[in-house]
Amino acid sequence: MNKQEKFAIGGAEGTLIEQLAKMSNRHGLITGATGTGKTVTLQVLAESFSRLGVPVFAADIKGDLSGLSSAGTPHPKIDERLQKIPLASFQQRPYPVVFWDIYGEQGHPIRSTISEMGPLLLSNLLDLNDAQTGILYGCFKIADDQGLLLLDLKDLRSMLIWMSHNAKSLRGEYGNISSASIGAIQRRLLVLEEQGAEHFFGEPALKLKDLMQVDFSGNGVINLFDATKLMVQSPRVYASFLLWLLSELFEQLPEVGNPDKPKLVFFFDEAHLLFNQAPKVLIDKIEQVVRLIRSKGVGIYFITQSPLDVPEEILGQMGLKIQHALRAFTPKDRKVIKNVAESFPPNPEFDTETMITALGTGEALVSVLDEKGRPQAVQKTLIRPPESRIGPLTKEERQARIERSPLKGHYDERVDRNSAYEILKSRAEEMQAQQEEAEKQAEAEKSKKSTTHSRKKRSSRGRTRQSSVEALVKSAARSIGSGLGRKIIRGIMGSLFGGR
Repeated sequence: MNKQEKFAIGGAEGTLIEQLAKMSNRHGLITGATGTGKTVTLQVLAESFSRLGVPVFAADIKGDLSGLSSAGTPHPKIDERLQKIPLASFQQRPYPVVFWDIYGEQGHPIRSTISEMGPLLLSNLLDLNDAQTGILYGCFKIADDQGLLLLDLKDLRSMLIWMSHNAKSLRGEYGNISSASIGAIQRRLLVLEEQGAEHFFGEPALKLKDLMQVDFSGNGVINLFDATKLMVQSPRVYASFLLWLLSELFEQLPEVGNPDKPKLVFFFDEAHLLFNQAPKVLIDKIEQVVRLIRSKGVGIYFITQSPLDVPEEILGQMGLKIQHALRAFTPKDRKVIKNVAESFPPNPEFDTETMITALGTGEALVSVLDEKGRPQAVQKTLIRPPESRIGPLTKEERQARIERSPLKGHYDERVDRNSAYEILKSRAEEMQAQQEEAEKQAEAEKSKKSTTHSRKKRSSRGRTRQSSVEALVKSAARSIGSGLGRKIIRGIMGSLFGGR
């Protein structure tokens, strides 16, 4: 078999324990207590896949994996380990690494949009109940029907406010929209924003092809997602991001059947965070993706303390199993170890349950698949040393590599295009302007009516005075014909002519 079709994980009694490349999309599991060597094992696997020309994505929880981009240095313990493992070649060297960081501080910014995240993952991220989840699904549906893009948190917040204001008119088509549920979602969004999630949602969103690069030497590029700060501020955002990325790969990558080697390998550190308190519908979705994504050439490797952190349905799909030491301090611990031992194909040469507690640092129990996909008997294995540096880069070294990255400038500047927030804001401003114009017209009409009424009133008063004078003249004229009138006339005439 060509040496490029397999790689050595370690050795046992002069024999190499090797993983077949064409079985590497059957997924894997790395488990063990803190300080037993899980991170170094992850580093060894990432290097091995890179040498095969397979791109890698790995979450760097403690920052230790950044040493992959720098050559290792000679050390007596490394020499001692190499003497026990019959490796054909070992060369201390760096590997091609691209750094990513949601906050854009320890690597290139990495983003998704609200629409790409979808209501299922978003409701899990916000820890919503069933009623609130229903409102969120309705929000996405209404946004689609209205032609509104949900790209960032302000888009989602604007959409919820608009739904609240128009709940009565929307009720007939989308059901009851509870203001209490909308209020609860808005409060969760504020908490999420405080945890830094606004850095994650927006554009330009991550392009999956940028995670699937090969360098000029044919080595697969190792993408390191720095999660040191994110794990402290919001472990739920970390888990949701990884689940989103997994679902995007599942939906976008084409079927490739059973390739000779994976198209991409994914390492999920602190895997228990993916499943803790996740609703059953989400667990079912993860199980489906894990089961089907291998036909798209993607291998998924979970790293956690105990295999029992992973749901049984998903655990049963793990081809490669690497178990570092576990410690038994309580009856519960011993029960866990017993269950873990039973998950391995037995080896007649030793008791697996006893061996799990006796392993030293850098030792592991390993079970691989043969050419027909059958699990092989578990072997006690010395994990091979990595060729790159064990330990993190300095701040200056990391920054120098980010500056030389082929993706520099692709994601640095945030783009805020016309989406739900801008459109709804424009609609609100237009409605407000129309309302103000209507109020002005109503006021003008009212003023016009008032002026007309005043004129009519003055005219009416003039006509009343004229009518009184006319009545007086008419009364006088009638009096002239009477005897009294004649006497008055004569009296006046007599006075004028000297009266006789």
